[in-house]
Amino acid sequence: MQALDFPGCRQLFAMIDDAVATGCERETTTRIRNGLAELIRTQAVQLPACVLEPVADHYARRELYRCEESGYSVVAMTWGPGQGTLIHDHSGLWCVEGVWHGQLEITQYELREQDGERFRFEAVGTNIAGVGSAGSLIPPHEYHTIRNPSASGVAVSLHIYKRALTCCSMFHPDQGEWYTRAARQLGLDEAA
Repeated sequence: MQALDFPGCRQLFAMIDDAVATGCERETTTRIRNGLAELIRTQAVQLPACVLEPVADHYARRELYRCEESGYSVVAMTWGPGQGTLIHDHSGLWCVEGVWHGQLEITQYELREQDGERFRFEAVGTNIAGVGSAGSLIPPHEYHTIRNPSASGVAVSLHIYKRALTCCSMFHPDQGEWYTRAARQLGLDEAA
């Protein structure tokens, strides 16, 4: 895919390229997390205007870039008021997420038990992440929810994945701390 051209995009992609070149997932995600937080705080990168436009019936996923050489993907997500996810994984891919606009409520979960297609999760922490906050997920610690807690404002986050995230497992509430797993194909919304 051809990268969208927006102010600071070359600086963003160069930072990610340098981090990915380390070859170590922990070092890669740490470098991207720190670099992303800095780029957001200093406003060195201005995301395209389309990422501020929510979609009424779902949070928007707009791919801004996919590196042909190393495979990583950069996706902007737009969260309308109250929009969020179920507990989900990232199909074994590392990810770095940074809040660009607004706030997001992020809850981490640990898998405590599995019985066939039923999974028992325990919430292990919830954070309200504001502009400039960045975090990383490295499997097997990848289970989480994300939600825009605002009743009226839009939130935007930038996600860098090891490879394009085209599917994941979603976990639907069953009984108590138990959930059932369902595969979900992930689509992309238009980025212009």
